[in-house]
Amino acid sequence: MGFWDDAVAVITGAGSGMGRCLAEQLAAKGSALALADVSEKGLKETVGLLGSAKQKVTQHIVNVADDAQVRAFAEDVVAQHGRATTLFNNAGVALLGYLEEISLQDFRWLMDINFWGVVYGVTYFLPLLKREKQAHIVNTSSLLGLFGASGQGAYCASKFAVRGYTESLHHEMLGTNVRVTCVHPGFVRTAIAEHAKLGQRAGADLRQESMSRFQKVARTDARIAAEKILRAVELGRARVLIGIDAYFVDVWQRLKPASYWNFIARQFDDPAMKVT
Repeated sequence: MGFWDDAVAVITGAGSGMGRCLAEQLAAKGSALALADVSEKGLKETVGLLGSAKQKVTQHIVNVADDAQVRAFAEDVVAQHGRATTLFNNAGVALLGYLEEISLQDFRWLMDINFWGVVYGVTYFLPLLKREKQAHIVNTSSLLGLFGASGQGAYCASKFAVRGYTESLHHEMLGTNVRVTCVHPGFVRTAIAEHAKLGQRAGADLRQESMSRFQKVARTDARIAAEKILRAVELGRARVLIGIDAYFVDVWQRLKPASYWNFIARQFDDPAMKVT
């Protein structure tokens, strides 16, 4: 029996990007799937790409920022699958603008999804995972959970929070049946920039500018990212960097913790990352 043959994988943000690629690859490996997304259209498209899956696949419309919806999601997974073995907290959003250009409402919206969505997922699925002989939690942080970037303050805050939460969870789960992995993808080719929210006081032209810059720096295909994540789960790794950009930033942040920005900003050639 293969690693994933008896698995029931729960994936948030499964309607596009890395979540969709994880679903495709896990279905091919024989895992049952509980797929969640806020977009019903995106979920249906993902399921349509799976073809004739070997195991059961269920669809769940869930806003991960809503405590009650995530709790109901976990209950629905139990009702339809009876169990869960792997949780991929993958859902996430982006927010465009400098900190002075975004409102507190903008900031809360992003944190509710990127951070609290992860906390809710762990809170309601951990009791299910603890019933298994072996289980795994995969929380998606980011390249921007490794360093603070100008113009990305809110997003960095959310992904640093995911990183700290996940590393603490990993330490607390040592010696149990639940393994924990924190994922730091670099710039992966997904629709996150296209769907990013514009800060309340940010200029209207920022969206197109950000999309153009993202297309230039997004070097990693979402399918490759999904492959690396699944391999990390199979190997039981606590931390995985995806893309040469993530490794680059990780090294420089460690070497120059107080001055890395002077070098990193120039490498990304981003007006929002210029040194003043």
